This record gives sequence, C-alpha cells and structure tokens, in this order.
Amino acid sequence: MNWITSPLDFLFNLSEWYVSAIIGTGFFTYYLLQVVKQPILVCSDGKFKDFLSLHLPILQEKYWPTLWCFESRLQTAFANVLRSLYPKVEYWRETLKLSDGGQLALDWLEEGCPTNAPIIIILPGLTGDSQSQYIRCLALSANRMKLRIVVLNYRGLGGMSLKTPRTYNAANFEDLSEAVRHVKILNPGIPVAAVGISMGGLVLGNYLASQQTLSEKTLVAAMVISTPWNVFKAMDSLEKPVLNLMLNRYLTSGFFSFINRVKHDDMLQGPWCMEDILKCKTVREFDSSYTAKQFGYKDVSDYYANASIHDKLHKIEVPMLCLSARDDPIQPYEGIPVEEASKSKYVAIVITQYGGHIGFLEGLFPARRDEYICRLFTQYFNGIFTSGSELLAAISKSD
Repeated sequence: MNWITSPLDFLFNLSEWYVSAIIGTGFFTYYLLQVVKQPILVCSDGKFKDFLSLHLPILQEKYWPTLWCFESRLQTAFANVLRSLYPKVEYWRETLKLSDGGQLALDWLEEGCPTNAPIIIILPGLTGDSQSQYIRCLALSANRMKLRIVVLNYRGLGGMSLKTPRTYNAANFEDLSEAVRHVKILNPGIPVAAVGISMGGLVLGNYLASQQTLSEKTLVAAMVISTPWNVFKAMDSLEKPVLNLMLNRYLTSGFFSFINRVKHDDMLQGPWCMEDILKCKTVREFDSSYTAKQFGYKDVSDYYANASIHDKLHKIEVPMLCLSARDDPIQPYEGIPVEEASKSKYVAIVITQYGGHIGFLEGLFPARRDEYICRLFTQYFNGIFTSGSELLAAISKSD
C-alpha cells in the first residue's frame, strides 16, 4: 500500500507545485508588463516641462507599486495603516484669528531649519489635520531638507473649537488666503509655496485660479496630490458598488466624527436639520444636507461646480505640479484634465498607472519614509527653491 500511495502522493504534490508555478509566473508577468510603468507627464512643451525633466529624475524611473497590494483600494487602505507607524510630529502651534471672528490652528515644524529657510504650507484632505499619516510623511521629508513646514488645520479640526458657525469646504479659500498673508507678513522676503492633498488640492487650486494679477501671486509654486479634479466624476466613482461605496461610507463617517467634535461648541445652528445630516450615508448626501446649505449654494450640484478645478487650469499662473493615479477610486482617469494640462505652461500632471488615493506605496516593504510621494515632493521643491526664480522669469518671457 505504501508502495502505491507514495508515487501517487509524489505526483499529486508535483502537480500542485506545477500549478502554483504557473499561477506565480502569470502573476509576475502581469505585474511586470501591466503594473510597473513609467509615469506619464502631461504638460505643454516649454520651460516648466524642461525644468521638471532637469530637476525630477524620479520622472524617468518606473513606478514599482508594492507587489502584494497594488490594487487601488488596497493601496489606499494600506497606505493609511503603514504611515500610521510614523512617529508623531512635534509641531509648535499658532492660533490664527480670522477676520470674521473664527480661528484655525497653524502647526509649524521648524526644528533644525535656518530662520530664513523657505516655507511650505500644507493643506490636508477632507477631515485631516497636522497629525494625519500622509501629512506627517511630507512634513518629516521637508524637515530633513531643512525646509520649514506649516500645516493649516481647517476650522474645528486639529483640536480647535469653533468660534463662529462657519466651517470649511473645498471651494472656499478665504481662510487659506488669510493664512498665506499672515505667513508672508511674518516672513518678509522668504519664498512660500503650498501643497494640497485630496480636498486640500481643490482649496489650493481654487485659490491659485483666483489670482488674476501679478501683484496677487503670493506663492512661488504649488503641488497637489490625489486631487478630485472633477468633483461630479469623483462622487459618481465613489458611489459605485461595492468597494468604492464602502470607501464612501468610511469618508462619510469622518464627517460624523467632525460633527460630534464641534457640536458641543453650540455653533452648528443653521438652515439644516441635524437629524437629516446624521442619516447621511454618502459624501454627496452630506454635502447636500449640510455643506451646500451652510455656504449658501443653490444645491449640491452648484457647490460641486464651484469646487471643481478641472476647468480652471487656464487661470492658474503659478508653477503647479500634480500627482494623480490612473486607478484612483475617488478620481478616475476620465476626470483628470489631461487635455487642459497639455495646453498649460504652469500646470503639469504626473499620472502613475497605479497608486490609489494618496497611496503610491512602492517596494516589497513600503513602511519607509522615502516613499514615492515624498521623493517627488522633495525633488520638486528642492528644484523650486534653488532655481524657481529663473523658472518664473523664463515662463514670463515666453508669455
């Protein structure tokens, strides 16, 4: 009996190994041919594109997404988990009093930086703050470059209480405008740039698009990461079952956490029903029940049209580098303004094949600080703060 079963066991084990080898070979072949790609750079031919080619060697490299989680939702989820391992950043806090009586927190990271070092203002995502994992990632990278960082915490976030009923939204940039003006007054002659992540990219993009004259241009450069360019397409994508809809509900739960934090300030009275708000299951429902009403929009579509920046690139005349993933579950490829960017002298979009939403994990063990978004971030701003004045002068001459 042993003589009979042993050869059979051997053949069975051999067939298992053979099938596993075929599956493994197929997976690696797919990964190498379809997943690992050099990013696409969308920008009109000219001085800005030449500048990026010279100062950002990362654009000449292939992006190797983490082998075991390159799928968009996995990238999005695991990036959040892995970056949470980064140490808490020791900022010093400044409370900025706003012109309408409101307040927000500016968290500064300047340790080890010269007092005349350039400054980067960071705008978090939807309900993020200075301790959000993707913010700490960028702040620590900038600090190693001896660049000063200041994170703008939106009203009611970062542990701050509300002083007025007003909160924030993706289209309104008045608070950013006041913060930029404040930072520049405190640091005369120091170059100031800004980075917006996800919703923060919309706020920043709308701010830049509003600056129509040379005297209004207060930032030397900008960068946005995983921005939902076309908010209508972003919401449509988020409402697709099943995984995207789960992500949608996770984001909506962040609103509830925000509401629960600030409702004790007795500042949430307005033309809305709190019971209806707490019944919301999607971001669109929340924006319809609360955000659009708070800021006086006709309806949620009116708000989304105002918040979107895909059709405003022609108004931006400050060098702005953008990072988007083709598979972003919040902003699908068809929402990325490729044609508009290809005509712009100031806006360049880097599009990776994979990366998810604020993911961009790479390598087999991605729990490290020199990850893709940080390397792109540091190379770009190192170039801006060493050669940015020449870039602006060259672009201006070509106008």
